[in-house]
Amino acid sequence: MLGASPHSVLFCKRSSSPHSLPPAFQLVYKGTEPIQLSHLVTRPRHSIINQAFESKLRMPSSRPMNADGFGIGWYDPLPEMALENERPCLFKSISPAWSNANLTRLAEKIRSSLVFAHVRASTMAGAPSEDNCHPWMFDKLMWMHNGEINEFRKIKRAVQQSLPEELFLYPSGYTDSEWAFMIFLSKLKDPHARSFTHVELRDAMIQTIQFINKLSKEAGITGPSLMNFVVTDGETVVATRYISSRTSEASSLFFSSGTSFDEYQEGGLYRMTKADKRENIIMISSEPLTFERSDWMEVKTNTMIVITPKMNLLQIPIIDEFWVPPQDPARSTRSRDFAINMGYGLGFASEAAGRDIIASA
Repeated sequence: MLGASPHSVLFCKRSSSPHSLPPAFQLVYKGTEPIQLSHLVTRPRHSIINQAFESKLRMPSSRPMNADGFGIGWYDPLPEMALENERPCLFKSISPAWSNANLTRLAEKIRSSLVFAHVRASTMAGAPSEDNCHPWMFDKLMWMHNGEINEFRKIKRAVQQSLPEELFLYPSGYTDSEWAFMIFLSKLKDPHARSFTHVELRDAMIQTIQFINKLSKEAGITGPSLMNFVVTDGETVVATRYISSRTSEASSLFFSSGTSFDEYQEGGLYRMTKADKRENIIMISSEPLTFERSDWMEVKTNTMIVITPKMNLLQIPIIDEFWVPPQDPARSTRSRDFAINMGYGLGFASEAAGRDIIASA
């Protein structure tokens, strides 16, 4: 999936406890040309697998490893017209991503113009299960979540009661993330449609967040929910950086764009280059895939990013009771403490860690 001119999106899903469970890392890649998956998930020195395994690449560095499984989803770069071939492929495992030989082999062979990757750290009780590993799919649609719906158990029954029979019976796991996907599907006019406009997907995402906030308020839940969602139909990507709070920052999210993403030094050191005004590559990531800070722009809290089929990147504010406009002084005083205490870090590896990695390459 990583190769010539792509667009890519990356996220992290972290633990609900700052001292016990670790975060998870998500990646979405959308490109104008198929890219080899290994250039995203296995080869880069700061790949999502290495971020999950090596503590000096995580922020804070005390976070433990992500060992509760992983998932990869991708679309056939040359699909036939049959619906079955338009659906994404999924590969999931509950083994740690860094020690899975099948992932390493597949990553060297799979090429796609749109890929999701997720390295999981469970926030749920019980043994790891492939059914709870991201991403999930429904016909052409694919979904991942970075964050946690606060006290989801208090609204789970209301969520289930709101769904049509097909979507109520569809989940195979039990995570808040998969049920959020069902809410999203219920907001579409026809979730089985063969095509969606980016406006349809954008509006369904907004309605999903509004509905979760409504149920949480009715249930008396006062703590914030972290809702960095991402969905695609294979053509459009819609992602959010969102928290149901006016005073806290959401879990981190960055984007980078350019014409190529290449290894510039042996040892897995990659960087984004921009040869002209084209944006053949867009990466959206909770934690940057490179150590080049200048390559990355931070997405503002409570903002939606849309990558259209023509590779335009739109940033749209999510204006609701938790939106703080740019001119409001309170915007600059949002605290990162909640996201950090939840295990979501600051986004970048430390500068010292970056220098150490480059020196050792």
